[in-house]
Amino acid sequence: MIKNRLSIILGEKRIKFHEIIKLTGISRKTLYNIYNDKTQGIEFSTLDKLCFALDCTPNDLFRYLPDKTSDKNLYE
Repeated sequence: MIKNRLSIILGEKRIKFHEIIKLTGISRKTLYNIYNDKTQGIEFSTLDKLCFALDCTPNDLFRYLPDKTSDKNLYE
């Protein structure tokens, strides 16, 4: 599973939620869903805006956590 670190990065950079909305132009609903891990994916344009505004890379924003229950045969 992939988890986002948006809340952590915002905290480290001391950026408030409403500030990232203004910096990126991303809708409150979209950012809320990303922030709270309520999304199944993210558009590249959204990712680009976040990385630019936060001066980070996609690798900084997301962490891969292997799902021990997934069927490994699906990926072979």
